[in-house]
Amino acid sequence: MADLQFSRNTKVYMVQRNTANDADLTWEIPVLDGYSFSQATNATEITLNEMAKSDGTSRRARQMFTDSYAPAEWSFSSYVRPNDGSAVEEALWANFVAANSYSGTAWDGATGAVTKVSPTTTINFSKSNTTTLGTFDLYFVMGACGIAGANYDSSTQDVTIYKLEGCVANSASIDFDIDGIAMINWSGFGKIISEVATFNAGTAIATGVSSTSNYIRNRLTSLAVTTAGTAPFQASYDLVLTGGNITFENNITFLTPETLCEVNQPLGHVTGTRSISGNFTCYLNGATNSSADLFEDIIGATTTVTNSFGLTFSVGGSSAPKLVIDMPQCHLEVPTHSIEDVISLDTTFHALPSTTDGTDEATITYTGEV
Repeated sequence: MADLQFSRNTKVYMVQRNTANDADLTWEIPVLDGYSFSQATNATEITLNEMAKSDGTSRRARQMFTDSYAPAEWSFSSYVRPNDGSAVEEALWANFVAANSYSGTAWDGATGAVTKVSPTTTINFSKSNTTTLGTFDLYFVMGACGIAGANYDSSTQDVTIYKLEGCVANSASIDFDIDGIAMINWSGFGKIISEVATFNAGTAIATGVSSTSNYIRNRLTSLAVTTAGTAPFQASYDLVLTGGNITFENNITFLTPETLCEVNQPLGHVTGTRSISGNFTCYLNGATNSSADLFEDIIGATTTVTNSFGLTFSVGGSSAPKLVIDMPQCHLEVPTHSIEDVISLDTTFHALPSTTDGTDEATITYTGEV
């Protein structure tokens, strides 16, 4: 084995059991430099605090007990890469929005939540009102670059293979860096981290991974802002973005037992409140129905406790490849001014469902080149 492993020589794979035929399916997930995974322990410290004996001595020792393993934590970034009726990161989204299993042709547990019709892949949250989401294993194969094939064996190759078992996706964050390439920052939890000797990714699904035409340029991104047109708001606003972010959160909690005389391991997860929020920035513009009017209308709406704006981000512009995120009911906070060479406004938004038990906060549509 090599003395050192380098992060840039790592490949990441996602594995999920197909319950229909009791077989594993594997996806290659191309990630950027800066990935991480870790696992800590929960410990109890016992200390003594007593007065002195007659000879002036006092016990001052302590003991430590390992109670349990904390859930493993993982994070990495991937580019947004649409294909014709699929997406490179499709498997992550499918398990982010539903309790899922892939049959080899369709996402069984997300019927209606993941729809694939050439050239689009549409993802919504219609199946996300559930206490648990799809789980999967992540494999980080260090030293994988340059190895012919994808049958990794640490005894004969210079690879180190780590397995994160029982993973769940907790957060997905999309940043609009004006000079960058569209990407998603993923993070989540897992049960346990272990080092394994072998891993066979020879049958991994890698649709679009080798393509060089499915990257999206952020500079082409546009935003459509609409309302019902009731006073004091305009029917629409014409805004040109300079940056922004959309963050999707499942607010997951892992459950761990507390049995004495054992080092307990995490059992599984439960979902918390689903949250979709973000912000967008644009220059302060005095044109009709532009950013200055948006600020004036929101701050003047003193009797509107929950406003409702429709926000549609078209990441990459109007032509494929592109990613469209449609949020029809957004509550906008009062924009804040950023005093720089060119004065700009930063507006925070919260995507909300149409009803208290609704799941229509957002719809995500990938469009690939045919």
